[in-house]
Amino acid sequence: MIQRKQSVYLFLAALMNAGVFYFDLYQYHLLDTSTFTPLRVNDHFPSLLLALLITLIPLIIIFLFKNRKLQIRLSLISLIAIISFIAIMLWRVNGLSKMTPPPHDGSYWIGAVLPVISLVFVFLAIISIRKDDKLVKSVDRLR
Repeated sequence: MIQRKQSVYLFLAALMNAGVFYFDLYQYHLLDTSTFTPLRVNDHFPSLLLALLITLIPLIIIFLFKNRKLQIRLSLISLIAIISFIAIMLWRVNGLSKMTPPPHDGSYWIGAVLPVISLVFVFLAIISIRKDDKLVKSVDRLR
């Protein structure tokens, strides 16, 4: 299971996605306060559900090693879920400008970068699963 390249990629993607629960996505502060206010996944229910989904799907895919076609389909679903999570995160950050008073200064935090890294790992896993499928098909032809 874990000895295959795609399993390592999927495990790393799951770890990156799990880091979203620990790190802040964005930090901002208002003019009247001097402390930074974090924007976290736990504060927004749809973000929380998507974060759980993008963390669990790669872990589930690892254990479906006998069904490569299902692995590819679920990996594509995982890619779509990660892109959706990034879109919701950007929508939330852009929605901060509509606050009264608007935030004075803000910056993206480590939690905003982790889903992008996870996106790369899931894409690498898809490539490795396809290579593995081609190898198995070529060996079956030789029999």
